[in-house]
Amino acid sequence: MKYLFYIPSNLKNNFVSIFSLLLSFGILVGCSSDKKETANSETVNETPAVVAPINLTYELIRTFPHDTTAFTEGLLLHEGQLYESTGSPEEMPRTRSVLGPVDMKTGKIVEKVKLDRTKYFGEGMVILKDKIYQLTYTTKVGFVYDAKTYRKLQEFTFPNKEGWGLTTDGTHLIMSDGTSQLTYLDPTTFKIVKTLNVRYNYDPLVNLNELEYVNGALYANIYTTNSIVRIDAASGQATGILDLTSLINEVKKINPNALEMNGIAYDQKGGTFYITGKLWPSIFEIKIKP
Repeated sequence: MKYLFYIPSNLKNNFVSIFSLLLSFGILVGCSSDKKETANSETVNETPAVVAPINLTYELIRTFPHDTTAFTEGLLLHEGQLYESTGSPEEMPRTRSVLGPVDMKTGKIVEKVKLDRTKYFGEGMVILKDKIYQLTYTTKVGFVYDAKTYRKLQEFTFPNKEGWGLTTDGTHLIMSDGTSQLTYLDPTTFKIVKTLNVRYNYDPLVNLNELEYVNGALYANIYTTNSIVRIDAASGQATGILDLTSLINEVKKINPNALEMNGIAYDQKGGTFYITGKLWPSIFEIKIKP
């Protein structure tokens, strides 16, 4: 299951070690079966130029509270308001699959949409042209809501085996599914427009999770790690890696039950990012450098 994958604690603070472990088990390097053949769509960057990723740094700007029952799957900032979507693992009865704006004073989600947890596991969300799009985990179903009233407008299906993160470049929906491939969907027909193969140096980079599109780059949580990767949206090459172990150490001091980092939202006006994770007690506003 997505939320049960385990990496020994002595490796969690070392991104290189994690990658070595994944490589040794054949997880990082995908085989040809990881690549989807899709009619009437294109797969870009078949032979991309290799760009060595740089180590990114950050400056902590502010810290806000976050609901420790929120199993975060999606995070975004829209017109100055932070929004969050969550999932609901069966073994965590306090969790819910909901979405809505976040009260920055309390960290609580103002629940606007709630999914039936016996049917659906809520995943990533994005707002595009006055519509909210939401994925589910294994049911291959997505939902569209009116961004002002939260009224459900329609359901849609996607061919990916699983739904994970969701963002937009202003034209397409861009989704992750836990593989090394990102899928671009038409927001009206939900047909696949193209796919983007993501690589870290020469190797396919799997476990891409929550996404954020920023000025021609994609930022992605790498599931089970303390890192965010920056991806060139044109080539699919990872161009930077940000280690946020220090933030996770702070989180664990407050809530030892906090799980993996998941949630990236960008403030275009301020040039900062909001970062959180599953069951985290905090949302961090940071500035990523360079």
